[in-house]
Amino acid sequence: REGRRKSSMLSRRIYSTPRLLVGLTQHHVAPQWVQRPFLGRTTHASYIHTPPPAPRRTRGLSTPAGGGGGWEERLIVGGPHNNIPPHIAALVGRDLHLQPNHPLSIIKKKIEQYFVSRDASFVCRDSMDPITTTHACFDTLLIPPDHQSRKPSDTYYIDEKTLLRTHTSAHQTELLSSGETKFLCTGDVYRRDEIDASHYPAFHQMEGVKLIERCKGMAGRDEWVSICIEELKADLEGMVDELFGKVEKRWVDAYFPFTEPSLELEILFEGEWLEVLGCGVMQQKILDSVGLHDQHGWAFGLGLERLAMVLFQIPDIRLFWSKDERFLSQFRAGEITKFEPFSKYPPCYKDIAFWVPEGFEENNFMEMVRGVAGDVAESVVLLDRFENKKIGKTSHCYRINYRAMDRNLTNEEVDAMQARLRDEVPGALNVELR
Repeated sequence: REGRRKSSMLSRRIYSTPRLLVGLTQHHVAPQWVQRPFLGRTTHASYIHTPPPAPRRTRGLSTPAGGGGGWEERLIVGGPHNNIPPHIAALVGRDLHLQPNHPLSIIKKKIEQYFVSRDASFVCRDSMDPITTTHACFDTLLIPPDHQSRKPSDTYYIDEKTLLRTHTSAHQTELLSSGETKFLCTGDVYRRDEIDASHYPAFHQMEGVKLIERCKGMAGRDEWVSICIEELKADLEGMVDELFGKVEKRWVDAYFPFTEPSLELEILFEGEWLEVLGCGVMQQKILDSVGLHDQHGWAFGLGLERLAMVLFQIPDIRLFWSKDERFLSQFRAGEITKFEPFSKYPPCYKDIAFWVPEGFEENNFMEMVRGVAGDVAESVVLLDRFENKKIGKTSHCYRINYRAMDRNLTNEEVDAMQARLRDEVPGALNVELR
């Protein structure tokens, strides 16, 4: 399917990201954060009519005392590995998933209520510290040292061993070590990515883990794997029905480093197959690492934006971060309602072309565009790729769509942003403008 990037070990996707498969509608010195060398690149929800048991909710084990505040000082520390720009630091601590009337919180609560209604022993975590370690984010999940997701072109690093989490799975072994055996963990996650209507460098994930009591102590792998898959499918198909109503579903074989076997769940929604989540039977090595040698279970991960964009019919992922009351006032806790667009301002397209060096990482260019234009950059498309064999160089031409969601941009504003980008790109990315 066009536009789909498979969630597998061969790509850099870990579980579900906010990719949608449905058609919704001047100075010459680069700033400090880009000067350092880069090492890489229609049925609506059916509602729970009888109130379920309240989720057991506890603060994250690693949340700083007092919560919030001082994020820029914690994130932008200087040094050769620190690649977190101010516009990313400004997003940390917004906690959109904790705002009761926000679409992301509404989806989150519906999923939490569903699982707790099936099993009251589920624990819901939603305030874990987004700053974690490479060990927790990658090593404990068996993600190889050379995996693309570890590269600075993909991940925001504070220093060589500390980063902004790229998925909520980073807390999996921490929670298992604390004694939790059935939990949902939700939070904001951060990845460098392309710029379009369904991608944003900060988004929200939910991780689910369930260790199955009747599998404890089972010696035969085939037996406990079969039970885990059976329960996983029952629980997750029920969750999908709770959100979307009764829909056609299919299970697709997948590959993730931390589950085996691994699956993706897709639903047929408005004539299109939509990937909803990734899941699988937990790798026994992960459970062994926290002393749970005789236990077995399943895990899943999903992107809240992915579901909310479909269910609320929100066409642009930037809207979730909007503070515009015309957006926020449309939603109420517990209700799934169609988003009503309040404006559509005209786009302004600007092109930039340059010769790229060997090892050029497109995500680094995307990050520069975000740094200059912020959320005014609606999309960046590779318009043309030209290889000049005579001189041994390759050129990329990108088209940037500048469009604000709350006002008309002036020509002067757009020209200034484009000029700044042209000034900063050559030195920061070692490219030659055409």
